Amino acid sequence: MKKVLKVIFGRAFYTSFSLLLQILLMIWATGLLAGNYFYFSLLLDILAILIALRITVKWDNIAYRLVWVFVILAVPVFGLSLFAMFGRTSINRKTKKHYIKVEGEYLNHLAEFESCLPPEDDQTGYVHRQMNYIDQYGAYPSYQNTDVKFYSPAEEALEDMFAALRGAKKFIFLEYFVIQNAKVWKTIEEILINKVKQGVEVRVIYDDFGSLKFIDKDFAKRMNRYGIQCRIFNPFIPFIYVFMNHRDHRKIMVIDNEISFSGGFNLADEYFNLESPYGHWKDSGIRLEGDAVRNHTLMFLEMWNFIKKTDLSVAHYLVPYAYEAKEKDTYVQPYSDTPIDHEPLGENVYMNIIKTAKHHVYITTPYLIISEEMNRELCMAAKRGVDVRIITPGIPDKNSIFLLTQSYYERLIHAGVRIYQYTPGFIHAKQYLCDDEIAVVGTINMDFRSLYLHFECATYLYRCQAIKDIRQDFENMFPICEEITLDLAKKHTGYKNFKQSVLRLLAPMF
Repeated sequence: MKKVLKVIFGRAFYTSFSLLLQILLMIWATGLLAGNYFYFSLLLDILAILIALRITVKWDNIAYRLVWVFVILAVPVFGLSLFAMFGRTSINRKTKKHYIKVEGEYLNHLAEFESCLPPEDDQTGYVHRQMNYIDQYGAYPSYQNTDVKFYSPAEEALEDMFAALRGAKKFIFLEYFVIQNAKVWKTIEEILINKVKQGVEVRVIYDDFGSLKFIDKDFAKRMNRYGIQCRIFNPFIPFIYVFMNHRDHRKIMVIDNEISFSGGFNLADEYFNLESPYGHWKDSGIRLEGDAVRNHTLMFLEMWNFIKKTDLSVAHYLVPYAYEAKEKDTYVQPYSDTPIDHEPLGENVYMNIIKTAKHHVYITTPYLIISEEMNRELCMAAKRGVDVRIITPGIPDKNSIFLLTQSYYERLIHAGVRIYQYTPGFIHAKQYLCDDEIAVVGTINMDFRSLYLHFECATYLYRCQAIKDIRQDFENMFPICEEITLDLAKKHTGYKNFKQSVLRLLAPMF
């Protein structure tokens, strides 16, 4: 009975109920106008055409635009209602202006640090240009003098994270899509409370939608009472709030501008296999120590100030850290992708890696819902002889998304791409490995939401020792995965084929 009451009075139920009421309200309002159906229908058709025309000139991915045009013109009442709640990708002018101002203030500090780029010669020119692109269009420089540690599985990161938090002397920044008030967070919370008592400044950001079913609505107030400064990205306000598509999907932990952690895992038990709803949860991440941590520090401060205007002395958090890295000839570039600037940085970095690959590209992604451009790049790489392999989940967390992911298999396999499903369970890691020289580890999934709608982050690595560990991680995974053959990819029932066709049509909405 307690579990039933918890669900009924929980935030997830409250949110779903509020959304249902919003939809019913729209339908009721439509019914009131039924007496003047001809004029109402004409007005609705004109409105649908005008909005469809407006969508076609937006900067979004063409597939994303076309699916909304189709839905709105096919079923105007439903389509317009759906678009009002879930379809808008732009932010109002005031919010955008505020973000640009905040971004300018904080990135000016990064401009003081010149990117460390490899030589632009025949051997490293393509890496030089890639890192320069991230610097110019993502505004995050690359660094040397940084040591990188790769974690796979994610469980290996926990004790290092706890130890780093306990060792904090000045400040701790946490920014996560999901925080779950369970075992992992309880340990972190206890550490944070003790650090506050010691005079350490602690700030926490979490995404309200991502954490909806994991924490109660008083979580932020409770943290603030403990002295842990807490801010919520995109808070849900029932009956008034219309869903904004953008979410803070980043995962960042920064300690004293000296150490940072990032990757696929959130601060929830299932990411560390303390819960197992989808078999074995496979995730990965990295630990940085040295100059490159500066980018993560600024990412957090930028988001903190974007959520609520405050004056923070950035210089206070960027006090130089006297550190001498063990690795000397490495390049590390943490970067952030934002939906506000209309530059699909995350997707472009992925596609540039695929374009320049000479020998192999290995990829893990929980969701394979890709644009035509990405599909073509993967196929072309395989056709020119690059060993392209993609690992997706064997046990899905969302059945419809898994079915949609599988709908991309046939064309990719036909072109020579090798697809593997992680048999032990759900793979949540987002990592690329190219020619054993380049790797990317971060939060960016291969789906439309991650690539076009969310605030994301990742780290571009070149010639790091950690890249050998990432290669070994792939070598460990391939034997325990099921490779999907072309015959298996082609195997469809009529009903499954119909469902996949509908899902592919609506793919940009997922």
